[in-house]
Amino acid sequence: MADVSREIVERLRAICLALPEAHEQTAWTGVRWRVRTRTFAHVLLIDDGRPDAYARFVADHGPVTVVTFRAPGDELEAHRQAGPPYFVARWGRDVVGLELREDTDWDELAELLTDSFCVMAPRKLVDRVERPGPAH
Repeated sequence: MADVSREIVERLRAICLALPEAHEQTAWTGVRWRVRTRTFAHVLLIDDGRPDAYARFVADHGPVTVVTFRAPGDELEAHRQAGPPYFVARWGRDVVGLELREDTDWDELAELLTDSFCVMAPRKLVDRVERPGPAH
């Protein structure tokens, strides 16, 4: 399976590792960012219809890059209603995916990943979160 582009990983890394006590790991496919043992962001490449579960949600055999994250209940429904490039996964109660495209709004994505961190992190870390400014 092919890897996510270096540029995308670096952009996501800058967002995710700016959060308190966040760390990066190589995942079963792609790269994930965690707070303690809880994943708040995961980026991967769908290629040749794999991983199958992701390809079905995106309805694309690839190559296409997606990032998954957690969303609070009200936002979860908004993403479900928005449709592509968003999708709501059937695993986890609050997992949302976003197909990364040339027109992806990276400022919005930074906010979504920050919100995801806040869903997964302990309160003492959430209290230390600074909301993102413009992504570069």
